[in-house]
Amino acid sequence: MNALAEKVSKMLVSKEAHPQMTEIEVKGCVIGGKQLVIIAGPCAIETEELLKETAFKVRGAGAGMLRGGAFKPRTSPYSFQGLGVVGLETLAKIGESMNMPVITEIMDSEDIPIVAEHADILQVGARNMHNFSLLKKLGRIDKPVMLKRGMSATIEEWLLAAEYILAGGNGQVILCERGIRSAERWTRNTLDLSAAALAKELTHLPVIVDPSHGTGVRSLVAPMAKAAIAAGTDGLIIEVHPHPEKALSDGEQSLTPKQFSLLMRELEPVANAMGRRVR
Repeated sequence: MNALAEKVSKMLVSKEAHPQMTEIEVKGCVIGGKQLVIIAGPCAIETEELLKETAFKVRGAGAGMLRGGAFKPRTSPYSFQGLGVVGLETLAKIGESMNMPVITEIMDSEDIPIVAEHADILQVGARNMHNFSLLKKLGRIDKPVMLKRGMSATIEEWLLAAEYILAGGNGQVILCERGIRSAERWTRNTLDLSAAALAKELTHLPVIVDPSHGTGVRSLVAPMAKAAIAAGTDGLIIEVHPHPEKALSDGEQSLTPKQFSLLMRELEPVANAMGRRVR
């Protein structure tokens, strides 16, 4: 056992602490089970009509959960920041109409009550992985939390961030590998599938992969999605937009509904080879 594995073995995230692999059930959708969870939708909620169109198409292609950002942490303060509470209400409405659980990002601990009221899963983005005050408060709620790996975080730091939530009493944590910052300039991030595979090896928590942020390049989303499933992860979160060229954020990494539908078909043999299924 190497030093990291030995350290993890003493943590709540470890298989030693929780020998049975964690499965998180959300409105009939099981994360960490035999069926892979595929979360899809636009980076940001722009209009109710656009979200409804996207949800209808990704649902039809086999996605089990709907994603959409209401509060958007952007590098530039002049970029689109999301619709806020209106976006949350829209997401909840469309999710209910499509019978799809919904996930959205939580940025501020003061927003936990309103986000938890509308979303089935609260996502901690890469920029907030080290927001320990937020993590502690999420540890005290009875809602699943998807914890994205920080853009420069080590695997140990990622798992310790999850530990903050578990230590607070909330065992419904999903780990998400979304790429880390490197010297490479041709991709948005460097998708670290070895970290995702190691997280599955060391912990009892479900692990999903974000090939959209992990690459930032539309043409790379499908091959990295297939590689993630082959690595043994529990699902994917993918950005889909009916008109990526007009998207208010992350259009260059968003699949069209047609491309997403093709990807879902291509994932089936990979999933079957791993003893899993996508739908």
